[in-house]
Amino acid sequence: MKKFIIVFYTSFLTTAVYCQDIYVSKNAAISFFSSTVVEDIEGKSSTANSVIDLKSGNLIFKVANTSFQFKKKLMQEHFNENYIESDKYQFSIFKGKITNDVDLSKDGSYNVMVNGNLDLHGVIKPYQSQVALVVNKGTITAKTVFKVKIDDHQIKVPSIVFKNIAEFVEVRVLAIYQPKKL
Repeated sequence: MKKFIIVFYTSFLTTAVYCQDIYVSKNAAISFFSSTVVEDIEGKSSTANSVIDLKSGNLIFKVANTSFQFKKKLMQEHFNENYIESDKYQFSIFKGKITNDVDLSKDGSYNVMVNGNLDLHGVIKPYQSQVALVVNKGTITAKTVFKVKIDDHQIKVPSIVFKNIAEFVEVRVLAIYQPKKL
């Protein structure tokens, strides 16, 4: 019985140490901005989920396309029905990896490069982005901005509104990570 207790606690401690490498953000903010001479379009979501594995550098973001909010309800309707086709493509997902060798267990500010694939509108494309990370007392804050060419993801813009939507959309991400709880 004594042997069983020792094995149990040893395996539990190993699991606890491993979980310290996993950080979760449950309300990451993702926004996109399109600016043209005709009008500006901005969609915002603060319900994205993200996970970082500090040991491997792997990370993932997942956001429901219907969670994006717009100033004009008609823009939101067109975004979901005509452009992103949210009924068919419910989520946008980014899977990537931090390519720098960095120790995120220590407080400090770090600029890292993230390479990965964005699955948007059913089309997966590679992206690379510089990410600013701040580690402070066990919390990791991540910020990045990158551009997405809407045509790369086969998002069709009707010719009647072509001048209203920019060819490239600026995507902004802000995520605050906490260690995963056991």
